[in-house]
Amino acid sequence: MMHRARKRFGQNFLQDSGVIYSIIALINPTANMHVIEIGPGLGALTKPLLGNLDHLDLLEIDRDLVAYWNQESLKGLRVIEGDALKFDFLAWAKSGPENSGLCKVVGNLPYNISSPLLFHLVSAAAVIDEQIFMLQAEVVERMVSKAGGSEFSRLSVMLQARYHMELVLEVPPEAFEPAPKVNSAVVRMIPRKDFSLNEKQWHALEKVVAAAFSQRRKMLRTNLSAYAQRLSLSEPELTARAQDISVERYIEWAKILSA
Repeated sequence: MMHRARKRFGQNFLQDSGVIYSIIALINPTANMHVIEIGPGLGALTKPLLGNLDHLDLLEIDRDLVAYWNQESLKGLRVIEGDALKFDFLAWAKSGPENSGLCKVVGNLPYNISSPLLFHLVSAAAVIDEQIFMLQAEVVERMVSKAGGSEFSRLSVMLQARYHMELVLEVPPEAFEPAPKVNSAVVRMIPRKDFSLNEKQWHALEKVVAAAFSQRRKMLRTNLSAYAQRLSLSEPELTARAQDISVERYIEWAKILSA
């Protein structure tokens, strides 16, 4: 198929066979897994995945690619036309066969929607076993950064509160067509079994983290002035910056604020 990558969909098609099969090995597909691939493109991951799965769902927004995959009529393949930012991953995960194996979400995510999509997927984390994504390398570095690091951010806190994450593969621009102007990386995300925040506490976490990181160079004395009294912040915390506070401490603050 001749398909020109569309900038508005953030399309860059993976073509390096070594990288492709490294990702397939990470996903480790087995026949009865319940898997959805976001943005299959021209099938770099799709066809190797389908060779090991009884069934594979594809989520694609580009109508031309939806038509292409429907015309392929591959056994076990279901094509879903839709926007990943609006897709109900929770309902999809629960729709798997009773005897299905691990539930996984995979894909080479469009870099222009990666952060909002990662936050959107949190709503389904309770019923997903694993997520494996290709993303812009600097986004993955922020995702896995530890407190005290220059890359530690709102994204780091919110995702680490919900997932165990690991940068598992670095991918150069020349692995794609067209080549992006940035480096890429593959991240493995496994929902935390010890996650215990209810909806009210999660929203409190969102608020306090957003406030803390609203001005990165400012001390928390300024950024958390609205919460300081309720949180009984210590002097070291008042003079710290958002990136110096651990994920666990942000979670403690969220529980206090939601009480």
